[in-house]
Amino acid sequence: MDKYSGKKLDGRYEIHELIGTGGMAMVYRAYDTIDDRTVAIKILKDEFSANDEFIRRFKNESKAIAVLNHPNIVKVYDVSFGDVIQYIVMEYIDGITLKEYMELQENNISWKEAVLFTTQILQALEHAHSKGIVHRDIKPQNIMLLQDGTIKVTDFGIARFSSVETRTMTDKAIGSVHYIAPEQAKGELTDGKTDIYSVGVMLYEMLAGKLPFEADNAVSVAIMQLQEAPKPIKEVNPEVPDGLAEITLKAMQKEPSLRYQSAREMLDDIELFKQNPSIVFEYKYMTPDDTSLKIRETFEESRGSADDDAYSDEYGKYANDAEKAKSPAGSIVAGIISAFVLVAIVCCILGAFRACQSQNAPSVDIPNFVGMNSDDVINGGRYNFKFETVNSFDPNQAIGTILKQSPEAGSKQIKEGSSITLTVNSTSTVVSVPYVNGFSAENALAKMNDKNLKATIVYVEDEETSVDMVVDTSPKAGSKVEVDSPVKIFVSRERVDTDVEVPNVTGQSLEEAMASLEALGFTVDYDYNEEVDKPKDSVLAQSPGYGVKMKSGEKIKLIVAKGLDKTRTCELYVDLPEDVEKEVFLRVTVDGVVNDEYSQTVIPAYNSTYTIKLTGEGEVYVQITLDDNLYREYTIDFNEGKIVNSQKYDYVESTQPATEDTTEPDDSSDPDATEEPDYGDSSSEETSSDEDSSSEDSDYDYGWLW
Repeated sequence: MDKYSGKKLDGRYEIHELIGTGGMAMVYRAYDTIDDRTVAIKILKDEFSANDEFIRRFKNESKAIAVLNHPNIVKVYDVSFGDVIQYIVMEYIDGITLKEYMELQENNISWKEAVLFTTQILQALEHAHSKGIVHRDIKPQNIMLLQDGTIKVTDFGIARFSSVETRTMTDKAIGSVHYIAPEQAKGELTDGKTDIYSVGVMLYEMLAGKLPFEADNAVSVAIMQLQEAPKPIKEVNPEVPDGLAEITLKAMQKEPSLRYQSAREMLDDIELFKQNPSIVFEYKYMTPDDTSLKIRETFEESRGSADDDAYSDEYGKYANDAEKAKSPAGSIVAGIISAFVLVAIVCCILGAFRACQSQNAPSVDIPNFVGMNSDDVINGGRYNFKFETVNSFDPNQAIGTILKQSPEAGSKQIKEGSSITLTVNSTSTVVSVPYVNGFSAENALAKMNDKNLKATIVYVEDEETSVDMVVDTSPKAGSKVEVDSPVKIFVSRERVDTDVEVPNVTGQSLEEAMASLEALGFTVDYDYNEEVDKPKDSVLAQSPGYGVKMKSGEKIKLIVAKGLDKTRTCELYVDLPEDVEKEVFLRVTVDGVVNDEYSQTVIPAYNSTYTIKLTGEGEVYVQITLDDNLYREYTIDFNEGKIVNSQKYDYVESTQPATEDTTEPDDSSDPDATEEPDYGDSSSEETSSDEDSSSEDSDYDYGWLW
């Protein structure tokens, strides 16, 4: 038993059992004898209690956390800072962590569940951020999940502190590094957007079933957080809706200014997605450029041959400044700085050399670059000038076209190597989103078009705004965005009941069922059942069942009969007349259609048996003729696997040579005359051999092999 179990703190809290251990604290289930309730108590480990700076920060954070009051945040009831121990008394949660839930589900969480959990986490963060508190350690291990699906965010503002000079990379720390924002990994200023990034990583993990960045050690993961773009979610899980994939990627942008600027802004997009899961936001994102590769190379060079584990153990960039300076991570930073200083010195030397050259360069006329493509001018190698660019936008010109230049063409002569400023037509031009709240949808669109913004109307229900009038925009009015950026205009519409009763489509054909469901606004997905003996493409089941009310646009899943393959293949053995030594033409007809594969010339004396392989289902009628005279008839039941009827006829020798082609009748012959085919003396066989025909012929007279 540990030192606290069974003890009472401050004469009030009876500690029952240890329920969790973190990197810096232990958590106990306890009983509050005054308020008569079960609580959780987090007690700092002894090794941290002697750190005055940590205690000071811990006190400040604890007081701040105590002011939080939100249903999705674990409540803090009490804090204590004694000389021996420091602890926080919190709401006791009877649940599991989100990480444990993900593992129980084998990382197979539906996108609807992911949206439910993420919404609650963002609501908690919105409240915390409004109080000036940034979590800084959002991860599934710090999210509690109750049995009813309620989310509780824990560990506000504590896990971000490091402890001592040499911090070992525990599982807890490794877990954290997978979710930290790039600015946090670099030790820069953190704010609410830092938590947004971590939420994006968690959402990615729930949707994709795996983390976006994984490596052998924590330092490598941190570098990936800084430099690499995650693999698109749709490539990992194609079932994720496009709009939700866009929301996730926007939250995970490396540059904080490109992320959602607040939890509320991300919640707004999620609400739009929930109203219309097929929505597409058409966000544009930045991707890591070649600079990241250079940073990585410099980083690797500065590491030299140092042991990777040492760097993992010194993942101290998350420690205080003094500890950071002492760690190898500080050496890494110093190495990077040294590399950049060296590059700067080289650049200065080259710059001085070029400056000397430019003094002796000849003066030339300024070419006219207006109307040309900027890439051709700058990178084409034809012009010996130093080009600087500024962005502007003209919808009537192609992107990349040079709109203006300074100095202007022909205005004067300048030396080769001098600077020329080019104004380039670019969608990177920044404009302000106009204020259109209360405008009609038509006027709002016109305002957006004037600013060269791509505006789309999104209809929402809003009781305080007149129908067909603008409620708000996203981004908000006054926000700085690039031209050609998408802007959503939220327009009020009449409240309508979109719930539709699901009809019963079982027993219908797939085509009929899909037409019926899609006419009601549902989307349809289906899987085949290959084992049920039902007509092909008939609907066997549906989910949800009929009578349930669902929102128009939601998905109905159908189970459809694949249809059992009842075709069978058999070999039919036809006995041939033994004494015929000449060629005869054997024709095979199945249900009145000539089978060309087996219709051919044979010599019966050399081929006593002729084998025919047939494939079909149900019953078929097979007719065999020799030189156009009927020779054998069979009725075959493929389902039963046998000949159910057969007839024999004597071979009648033909006076015509064996041929595949039939002879055209003579035009001079009597048109009214008919010639009955000579079947030989078959009548007696039919009457006297009925018993033989039903017994010998049916059983195995001609052979019957599957």
